[in-house]
Amino acid sequence: MFDYFKGILTDKKFPYCTIEVNGIGYRFLVNLRTINKLPDINSEIKIFSKLIHKEDSMFLCGFLNKQDKIIFDILTAVSGIGTKVAFALLDEFETNDLINAVVSGDDKLISRTKGVGSKMAQKIVLELKDKLTKLDVTVDVITSKNSNSLVSADTINQTVVILQSLGYNKSEYEKPLEQALSVIDKDDSQELLKDVLKILSMF
Repeated sequence: MFDYFKGILTDKKFPYCTIEVNGIGYRFLVNLRTINKLPDINSEIKIFSKLIHKEDSMFLCGFLNKQDKIIFDILTAVSGIGTKVAFALLDEFETNDLINAVVSGDDKLISRTKGVGSKMAQKIVLELKDKLTKLDVTVDVITSKNSNSLVSADTINQTVVILQSLGYNKSEYEKPLEQALSVIDKDDSQELLKDVLKILSMF
């Protein structure tokens, strides 16, 4: 219903922040990492939003970047994971680190999150790994433009699969991917994904 809000930050007291947009104050439930990254009061801010509608309540969750919102949506699609656990995971891991933990099947790393036990971590890996790694995509255009001989087509493909599974289309990720490829100095899909997501977060 709402993609993002852009306005003035008027309050930030964990676990909430308030943004005034055209004279209306919108309160967002946020995680601790977001609170710590918020600018000073009265600063202009853009915050991505997710409307949560339950039987007995309705509230907005807020995110400073699109990636966190996307991962939040993916996590809460797993049965048994609600807002509290999803926020705990986003507090524990940067977006690319959480994605890489899922893709590599590292449930032990995921289980270190407060409120996420071994069984829940295994469930997250089981339900999300295929979703993040098994899309049918074509990367011929990107590969043909890749002048970095250190990075293989397989590495690029793995990165593109994850970007598309996160909801990014080619027009959004093509230039950031090319930019990341121009500076990366090793054939590592995790590092490439991290660099691309960092560039995407700037837009």
